[in-house]
Amino acid sequence: MSIRVLIADDQPIVRTGLTMLLDAQPDIEVVGAAADGREAVRLALELRPDVGLFDIRMPLMDGIEATRRLAGPDVIDPLPIVVITTFDLDEYVHGALKAGARGFLLKDAGPALLTQAIHAAAEGDALIAPNVTVRLLATFAQTQTSPPRQPIEPLTAREEEVLLPVAQGRTNSEIASELYITPSTVKAHLASLMRKLGARNRVEVAIWAHETGRVQARN
Repeated sequence: MSIRVLIADDQPIVRTGLTMLLDAQPDIEVVGAAADGREAVRLALELRPDVGLFDIRMPLMDGIEATRRLAGPDVIDPLPIVVITTFDLDEYVHGALKAGARGFLLKDAGPALLTQAIHAAAEGDALIAPNVTVRLLATFAQTQTSPPRQPIEPLTAREEEVLLPVAQGRTNSEIASELYITPSTVKAHLASLMRKLGARNRVEVAIWAHETGRVQARN
């Protein structure tokens, strides 16, 4: 089964380029392309894609607001959205993650990382460009005014081990190799972490690790 993707970008040449790049993948199909956030929301509700790939700066409605409407905390069936932008600005990344985005990439990320982010989002995972991950999440955690949530159950020693590389932006495969376990075991530990922390995805798990000082304490 192909991963059905909806693209939203106000530049025709970018929409065309992304469509050609993704359609060239054997298991990805672009089912729609929007020129602004408002059209992206309409097409998402109409086409029900598996993943959205949204730019941030768009007319009528920006990518952050479109993400919030399709993947925000109050959305019952959120659409997995990867935000892709030219601008490596903390305010944009923070806004996208708060709105419910499952990934954040710069447009110079390259085809391999873009494809990886699409697959991660489709599988309920999340991927942030490695060059912004740790700085971004640390800054994001520092902006929180309320105390970090407490887990409903204590974390196990292995969950604590998995938590650190998650917070550093590692993929499941990289974590599995680092800890000498299988990717499916990593997924199981991650699912347990999300349940205990009340997190919707690995980005929220990573933010929690930064909020509680676990990353700094181990580095």
